Amino acid sequence: MSVLSEELRDKIRAEFPKYPNKRAVTLPALHIVHDALREVSNESIVEIADLLELQPAEVHDTMSFYNFFKTPENPQGRNRVWFCRSISCMLRGGEELLENICEKYQVTPGHRTADGAITVEFAECLGACEGAPCMLVNDVCHMDMTPESAAELIDGL
Repeated sequence: MSVLSEELRDKIRAEFPKYPNKRAVTLPALHIVHDALREVSNESIVEIADLLELQPAEVHDTMSFYNFFKTPENPQGRNRVWFCRSISCMLRGGEELLENICEKYQVTPGHRTADGAITVEFAECLGACEGAPCMLVNDVCHMDMTPESAAELIDGL
């Protein structure tokens, strides 16, 4: 039985005309699968490789280069919270913000809380230096964060 639905396969195929070759669709395909399934399993990698006429190892190499794809062994929580670690955020308390949240919710970066509510990640830069320290909650950037405002935001998820 296929892991990827025909709808997901069609979304991946729809990317083909946008790129010079199928290999170039590897990263978009991984995003499509991850967004839909919230993880990329080994079975998904094999099916992506088949669609792109690549070896599964080539797809896995791309996936493992980036740290934002989750696997069944390290699943993503229902919400994803990214903390910026750029120099701007660091100078304005970003590291302390990350440490505080990890301690409060008993989680380490790259993993999810025991209840599966959040996955905590760090990013080298979220591109919102004017509002340092900042964090990305799912797809929304929040700036000028404090430990209190971050905890309040996370508690509301």
